Amino acid sequence: MNGAAVPSSTQTHLECSRCAAEYDYSSARNLCDKCASPLLARYDLQSARSSLSLAALTNRPHNLWRYTEVLPDAVPVTLGEGMTPLLHAQRYGDAIGLSRLFIKDEGLNPTGSFKARGLSAAVSMAKSLGRDTIALPTAGNAGGAAAAYAANAGLHCVIAMPQDTPAANVIEAKAFGADVRMIDGLISDCGKYIAERVAEEAWYEVATLKEPYRIEGKKTMGYELWENFGGELPDAIVYPTGGGVGLIGMWKAFAELEAMGLIGSRRPRMIAVQAEGCAPIVKAFLASDADSEFWEGAATVASGLRVPKALGDFLVLDGVYASGGEAVAVSDDELMNAAAQCAQLEGIFAAPEGGAGLACVQGLLANGRLSADDRVVVFNTGSGYKYLEAWQKALTQ
Repeated sequence: MNGAAVPSSTQTHLECSRCAAEYDYSSARNLCDKCASPLLARYDLQSARSSLSLAALTNRPHNLWRYTEVLPDAVPVTLGEGMTPLLHAQRYGDAIGLSRLFIKDEGLNPTGSFKARGLSAAVSMAKSLGRDTIALPTAGNAGGAAAAYAANAGLHCVIAMPQDTPAANVIEAKAFGADVRMIDGLISDCGKYIAERVAEEAWYEVATLKEPYRIEGKKTMGYELWENFGGELPDAIVYPTGGGVGLIGMWKAFAELEAMGLIGSRRPRMIAVQAEGCAPIVKAFLASDADSEFWEGAATVASGLRVPKALGDFLVLDGVYASGGEAVAVSDDELMNAAAQCAQLEGIFAAPEGGAGLACVQGLLANGRLSADDRVVVFNTGSGYKYLEAWQKALTQ
């Protein structure tokens, strides 16, 4: 990099995702005061357009903060997250009959997952707003990322995790100095634990979509695809969906890019994939519902997909419906078999959630919902090294 100055954020305000109420972003906020829905960061996109372009990006830092015009107005807390490789999975694609299959490998982020993106943005803003302790529930990867970025920022971090969280996630969070509290239950139970204590303990809650900025870090996956494809977008994006923040974020990114005149109105088909043992978004999609219902008895080896009820479910479904996409469930056997096949053909050691996306693609090709010449991006959301228990079980069956 040549050290060229990077323009500043053009953030203007926060806006409710349901009722469009507006808020000043200079104080710490969680949900909308009027309807308790997620808040979204908004920007002066005409101003951003004056400096943001493919050509300008060639001289920017090689991390997600390269898109600073459309990121939170805060000093970055960064560990080098973002700009993950987009790999042409040619051998795997040939095996399943899809010549233009790409894998966006988020497992190469700091702390081994895509959660680094959102927590970089959220922790940056928490520090900027003067908060000294962040708190969140997590099924695994978000906890490690939160703990790492809090450590880098000099903040305290409280994490609530289910008892059956993969060991790697528990170990890394503790190694980064987080106060880790193991809960007997699901991530929804962990969420209740944190929410009940936030006010009394003066924590700043950074649970999925309960603050405005994790989505801002995640949306950079959409900006990177735009950059990766030279100003274009793929035909379809297959995204493992638990809380769904990445899918929501990319959909937001595409709207911002269009508003800046950097793309047209064409969008990729947004395909949300879940596990059969926890598929509330799929159930809602099949019923053409706008919201999902709480999924009782959630169970899947893909711990990041074990989210019984996503706070932003209506935003996930909005993106799926508007793009002509769909929501698909796959079995644990299917997702682990697909991950193993990918490892053997591509040398990519994917998380079970990434395997879910690959299994979904195979199913969509088989039933004609994807064409052999479609340009398809599957997100591998984390490293297989974070899921050694799941891999050990799959390889010994």
